[in-house]
Amino acid sequence: MKHILFLSIIALALLLSCSGGEQTVNGKATLEMWQFWTDPAIRPTIEQMVADFESQNPDIKVNLTDLTWANGHEKIVMAFSSNTAPDIVELGSDWVPEFSTAGKLADITADVLPDTAQFYGWTPGIHDNTIYAMPWILGTRVLYVNKTLMKRAGYEDNFVPLNWPQLKEMCYKIDSLGKDIYGFGSNAAEKHRLYKKFLPFFWANRARIMSRDRSFSTIASDRGYAALLYYKDLCDSTGMVDTQRRLEDAFLDGKIGAVISGDWLLKRIHNEQIEIDLATSLIPGPQYPGPSFVGGEYLAISEQCQHKAAALKFVRFITNTENQLRFCRANFSANPSSKTAADDSFFVETPHFQTFVKQLGLSRMPVIDEHWVYVEDIIETALEKALYQGAPPAQSLYEAKLEIEKLYKE
Repeated sequence: MKHILFLSIIALALLLSCSGGEQTVNGKATLEMWQFWTDPAIRPTIEQMVADFESQNPDIKVNLTDLTWANGHEKIVMAFSSNTAPDIVELGSDWVPEFSTAGKLADITADVLPDTAQFYGWTPGIHDNTIYAMPWILGTRVLYVNKTLMKRAGYEDNFVPLNWPQLKEMCYKIDSLGKDIYGFGSNAAEKHRLYKKFLPFFWANRARIMSRDRSFSTIASDRGYAALLYYKDLCDSTGMVDTQRRLEDAFLDGKIGAVISGDWLLKRIHNEQIEIDLATSLIPGPQYPGPSFVGGEYLAISEQCQHKAAALKFVRFITNTENQLRFCRANFSANPSSKTAADDSFFVETPHFQTFVKQLGLSRMPVIDEHWVYVEDIIETALEKALYQGAPPAQSLYEAKLEIEKLYKE
């Protein structure tokens, strides 16, 4: 019996040591945080933020655990399922509803509501008028134009396409420059990427995926159909179809006139010291610049966290203006969720960053709920059929409508 009792105590100790619940060690509250920023360019900055927080709060200890995008989601799901979730977890914007609707995340509404106007991107963190996650670092996409090709096609140096007709005309003219020159970079059927390139055109034409009460899908509306026809025509007539990375390679090599990409491309140009005559602009809509897709990283607190006040204190610290600026400077990124941070001279003086700041103000997120991950798959399947498999666009959208409605009814 003593042997069994001893083993039980050891097992309990191991369980507690592996759980994400906060412990108190040597008088300090210990918080476990899981995060994805493992890049050597930014990881030291995250560590320094933690060290600064611990210095200002000597009664709190924060332990970091790194995740990868390859299997991080799976690990988070398993941790919440086994009640071993960390106190604080970084979540992608389309992951938050999966856990908030299941009751896994702490309600932080009362603490952050007074400051909501100071941040972009709250939509994924809200469910049933309750806030479950804090926006941290966001990511939107803009139009990149190779000015060398643009000027060869007969345009002035200061030209940027503002609307659909101008974009199509520019891409057509660039495409006609030669056999190995393409007007537009069209994403292949890459999971989690293709729909993000199409939705800005869809939204710009005032189309919606669902009715406001979510009782039926409106993806196959006349507006949605017109947006898909425009995007397909752009891709068919002037597009090089490939992965995001290869499209960006071709763009930097002077083979593509225009691509839609995020600030990671600016970071690559900066880090690799690539010489390119470049323009960035807001993504064109039918008559004038339209919205773009925005996603991002969110910080949430586990409902099982034993000392939520300490966890929230750290979340507020790492997302404050000063620390978002530190992060963006270290990572050469242009999309802080803090509006005050976005006003800093860093985003004014760094070439092309203002395009991202302005686009962020126009950008949108889908109405994300617990079904969104599956809706995303349905939309991408429809796009693949219409763009690359020869299916009629109207039929592809109608099939997507039926699949989405079936998902919500179930």
